[in-house]
Parts: sequence; C-alpha cells; structure tokens
Amino acid sequence: MAAQHAPHQKETPTMKLYLTPGSSSMATHIALVEAGADFTTHAMSLGKETKEAPFLAVNAEGKVPALEVDGTVLTEVAGTMFYIARRFPAAGLLPEGALEQGQVVSWMSFLASSVHPAWKVSEEHARAIWAIAEQRLGGKEWLVGGAFSIADIHLFRLFWRFRDRLGLDAATYPKLTAHHDRMLARPAVRKVMAAEGV
Repeated sequence: MAAQHAPHQKETPTMKLYLTPGSSSMATHIALVEAGADFTTHAMSLGKETKEAPFLAVNAEGKVPALEVDGTVLTEVAGTMFYIARRFPAAGLLPEGALEQGQVVSWMSFLASSVHPAWKVSEEHARAIWAIAEQRLGGKEWLVGGAFSIADIHLFRLFWRFRDRLGLDAATYPKLTAHHDRMLARPAVRKVMAAEGV
C-alpha cells in the first residue's frame, strides 16, 4: 500500500522590520502589532547604522522603514503598511470599498508629501499644513469611513513627532489632539512605544 503524505503546507513568509526608535518606522511597527503579525525587528541608530554598508545592502537609500519579506524588501511607510493591511485583512487596517481605499491612499500621500517635509520649509509653513490636516479630519473619529486604518497610524506618528517641536497645541488643533489621544489608548500603540523606548 502506498504511503500517505500530508498535503504540502505553504510556509508563512518571514518578516523582518528594520527600524530606528520613534522614527517613521514606528508607524510600520504599529501596523505589524495591530495585525498580530509574526515578525522580528532590527533596531539601528538613525544617521549612523542606517548609512553603513550592511543596511545599505538592504535599502540603498539608507532609510527606514525597510520590511524584508522572504528576501524581498519593501520601503516607505505607505508601501510597508499597505502590504501589511493586504496581508492581514482580518485586522481591518484597510477598508474594503474602492472609494474608501482611494481615500486612504489620498491621506497617506498627503501625509508623506505635504505634512512630513513641511518643517523643512519653515515652522510657519508646517503649522499651516497641519491646519489643513485639522480641517480635513473634521469631526471624524477616524480618517476614512468611520473605521480605524493604516492612515490613522501614519497621522498619529507624525503628529506625535511634531506636536512639541512645532507647538501644535490642543487649543489650535483640537481634532488632531483628540485623534492622537485615541491612538495612544490603543494597546498596539502602547506596546510599540514601550518596545522602542519612546
């Protein structure tokens, strides 16, 4: 009688996140924890280890986040978090509707291209851009469709980073401050901040 073989099980891809504590990679880190993903981390010092040969072999730009998935490297906050959201649909990090997904991409693009670099122009310009974000958020609890998504993670990390640096006070930015506080209440956010020591 022929031997019976168990059906071949496809192995789960291994994931490794290269990060610097408190930097843009913190958003990807939060997304991984929110998704309940199995992953490892490699923490580095910004501007030192990220510019050395071993990491440049991973990401030639010398920037984090870099998410290695079975030898393939994904970079940028949007790219890494979009992959995580699609890979773990049960986590609900990306809305199902095409229009809502487009809104998430719109927010992610706005945050990356307008909000994040604004401080390099001037603090006044940065505060004006944050005022646009305040207006866009409006009275919503979450950015898109009334549900938490990767866009909320991205917004939180940036507001958390620049709030004190730019003096983004609660009186001027009440909606962004409330969103920030809702994010801080999430267990995944607290877990990542503790892990990164920030």
